[in-house]
Amino acid sequence: EVQLVESGGGLVQTGGSLRLSCAASGFTFDDYCVGWFRQAPGKEREGISSINPSDGFTYYRDSLTGRFTISSDNAKKTIYLQMNNLKPEDTAVYYCAASDGSSCRLGLGVQFFGSWGQGTRVTVSS
Repeated sequence: EVQLVESGGGLVQTGGSLRLSCAASGFTFDDYCVGWFRQAPGKEREGISSINPSDGFTYYRDSLTGRFTISSDNAKKTIYLQMNNLKPEDTAVYYCAASDGSSCRLGLGVQFFGSWGQGTRVTVSS
């Protein structure tokens, strides 16, 4: 059974940084694409970035490139999302999700990812 557990969320001031972690288990890590998504109150869930741990291929939402960085520690089966220069509009619940490895090259559509974590809340105060 695929399990994804996010951690690292919290309250941060504008301009601050957070690093989110997604611990994966129950599947062959290298065979999957793992992505980060977020959902703000009243808004649809949107993709942030994804990574294929086997070859390091990454995909980013254009508007977040430069502030957010995805990485993986294959030995720990953990995906990270480093978030810098946070803004109030980054306030949301952040989720990690997994899908077939080839999905990383399809984009950040929610429909491509079938397994989801429970989310971790990020609040950026102004």
